[in-house]
Amino acid sequence: MGAFNDNVTFSHIAREWRCKWESKDGDLAELQKVLDGKLAALKAVDGVVNVQRVVCGGCQDYKVVTKLDADKFGAWEEAKFAPEAEFLAEIEKLGVKRIETQTYTLETL
Repeated sequence: MGAFNDNVTFSHIAREWRCKWESKDGDLAELQKVLDGKLAALKAVDGVVNVQRVVCGGCQDYKVVTKLDADKFGAWEEAKFAPEAEFLAEIEKLGVKRIETQTYTLETL
């Protein structure tokens, strides 16, 4: 288990891929197709607890959150979060905006 201090501990780390989409029938539909093509590879990463997709119709966020056991995260990081590079390259071709990634702890309380 990891810890930031005595009372903020964690046992899971997540990697988030996110962007902004513009069209429900265009960008959003295509984003989902790209994710569908990578989902099996994401779920096969050693230590994956779950993969979640977040879509906000108001601010047009599209996020993919992959949650791993903290002790397995380093190996995925060394593997450059595969298939992250392919996913990001494919969605960049769609013309979506603000493509970003972020790593953080993620705990169910």
